[in-house]
Parts: sequence; C-alpha cells; structure tokens
Amino acid sequence: MNLSVITKALGWNRSSYLLLSTFVALVFVIVVVWWPLAEDYLVTFNPNYPLWMQIDWLLIGVFLAMSLLIMARPDLKSDALIVGVGLAGGLVIESWGTQTNLWTYYTNERPPLWIIPAWPIASLAIDRLTRLLGRMFDERYTHSLAVLYWMIFPTFYALLLNFVWPTLDKSLTIGALAVCALLMVTPTDYRLAVLTFAAGAGLGYFLELWGTTRECWIYYTHETPPLFAVLAHGLAAVAFWRVGRLTQAGLKKIPGPERAQRKRI
Repeated sequence: MNLSVITKALGWNRSSYLLLSTFVALVFVIVVVWWPLAEDYLVTFNPNYPLWMQIDWLLIGVFLAMSLLIMARPDLKSDALIVGVGLAGGLVIESWGTQTNLWTYYTNERPPLWIIPAWPIASLAIDRLTRLLGRMFDERYTHSLAVLYWMIFPTFYALLLNFVWPTLDKSLTIGALAVCALLMVTPTDYRLAVLTFAAGAGLGYFLELWGTTRECWIYYTHETPPLFAVLAHGLAAVAFWRVGRLTQAGLKKIPGPERAQRKRI
C-alpha cells in the first residue's frame, strides 16, 4: 500500500510529525533533567535473564499507542488549548492527591514535576479517542447516552466519596468534591460527556496498571490499580473538556484586531 494512502487514512499531516517530535523531545528532556530516576530504572535490569523478559512491554505499548493517537488529525490551535488545560489540570490533581496522601510517588515528591507533562499528552490521546467514539456513536445515540450519563456519574460520585472519605477533613478534598458535583449536575452535552469519560477511563486503566504495578506510585488502598483511580481519569477528561469549552467561549468574546478596529470606526 502506498505510504501516502496510509498517512491519509490515519489522518497524519505536517502537524502530526511536529507533535510526535515534541513528544519525543519532552521525554528526552525528562530523562536528562531527572537522570537519577532513569538510573533507578536501569539498575533493575538483571544480566542473568534474557533482555526481552525484562523489557517493559506495557510501557512501550502505552507509549506507542499515545504516539499514534496524538498524530491522528491534529489541529495545533485546538491542541494548544488541550495541552494548556492538561498541564494546569494535571498540576491541580496531582497536588490534591499527593498533599492529602491519597496516593504517593516513590520519590515522595508532592507532587513530582516530572509526572505533570504526562497529563497533556494523555489529554491529546483522549481527545483522539473521543473523536473516534464520536464517529461510532453519533447523534442517534444521544438519548441512550443521556440515560447512561445519569447511571455512570452518580455511581462514580459514590465511589469518589468512599475513596476520599479518610481525607474529608481536608479543604482540598472538599474543593474536589464540590467541583465534581458541579460538573455532574451541569452537563452541556450528554453524548460527548459519556464518550469523553469512556475514553479517559479506557486510557487511564493502562496508565494506572503500569504505574501501580511498577510501584511508580501507590494509592493508600494498595490496589493495583483501584477502580476509582481508573474512572477518575474519565472524570478528569470530562473536566478538562469542559474547561476547554469555557475557555474557547471566553476567547471568542475578546475582540480581535479587526473587530476592535470596527468599533473605533
């Protein structure tokens, strides 16, 4: 098959290679800046065992999957917003979880800065997954997904309450509960909310499975991983999507140079 046909089917363009290059460069920078972490990982290799048995195939699989996803039909303008929201949102979530000891990283940083870039990369991958699901479940499924919405989100909130109960005296937890409740009772698009939640939870499962089984981070329940953590990626994806929409709406209200010139005239 012709290479151009393959790239067209995958939705690759010049921006795709720019995103991939940025992703690889970011990983390189993290390895260089936090080299002691890479050394800790490399010393786990045992020369007495075959190399293929010690390669982290799950990590490679997740890395390749996210690389291919972020390259699919990119739009640098909208992607820049996704990255910005992902960075800010990831920092807030990691600060809440590590400060309240709901989860702990093996470096004991609260939060570790090297994990923050993973959030916008995951956000881009979730955006692509959501688009794919959107083509599979179009507007004809809106009513069914609206019903599913009111089954999924209250159930998740019950899991959330149960999971964070030991930290209910913390202001950060109270704030997280309030934000989650506000998100759930003010849906803007049932269909996209459910699809975004599904995409986030789907990718979140593999991220959490890798992180908890490799003891990169561990939850206070010591589950590998807890169901709540997997589904929390879904809610985080919905929150980032909603913040992105609000930001876009706000930016549209800011007069551009042409509109400002018309007003002066």
